[in-house]
Amino acid sequence: MPVDATLDIERSLFAAGAPVVIGVDEVGRGALAGVVAVGACAVLPTCGEHPTGLRDSKLLSPTRRAALVPLAHNWALAIAVGEAEPAEIDDVGIIAALGLAGRRALIALHAAGVDVAAAEVLVDGVHDWLTPALMSPPSICTRAKADRDCASVAAASVVAKEHRDALMRADHEVYPVYGWDGNKGYGSPAHLAAIAEHGPSPRHRHSWLRASPAAADARGAPAREV
Repeated sequence: MPVDATLDIERSLFAAGAPVVIGVDEVGRGALAGVVAVGACAVLPTCGEHPTGLRDSKLLSPTRRAALVPLAHNWALAIAVGEAEPAEIDDVGIIAALGLAGRRALIALHAAGVDVAAAEVLVDGVHDWLTPALMSPPSICTRAKADRDCASVAAASVVAKEHRDALMRADHEVYPVYGWDGNKGYGSPAHLAAIAEHGPSPRHRHSWLRASPAAADARGAPAREV
């Protein structure tokens, strides 16, 4: 049974001297269309207890996730979301695009008054894709399952997921044949079939489609050239 994230890791970082902890998580890394988004949630030792029910966004119902967004904003010092566009993913690759989105999220936190340079940045996962994107990186640590275990990262995950889902719903209004209001740009059978029938849109990651046999031949027909 899923359990709520805690502040145990953040408190250990505060005890070690960090004045602020920034939890970071990405959303949309594996999608075929739409932006990749990175959430960044800054918390202080004085922020108090996190909202009840806060956990990795993948473990929450859409209704509960949406309800947690304002609670997370009210709890944290600041939360920001950075994006990298599909064309940027095509140009530089997904790892570098994650770095671009993460850098933009940290810049937004800095503009909101967060002392990013002094922070301990807690990134979900085992690969540090953020440091290479920063000219003067703060202290960054990676942690597997941080989106499950760490409240700051879970909050970043929830806010970034809701942010990206809203963007995909808006893109769906422009390109409804792909069903992005439901699949959110991921490679569902219906999405792959729509790509095979209609070809890719400007919101698709074209380099991914060229590299994906399933996306290129969802119905036994070649994908259109892009």
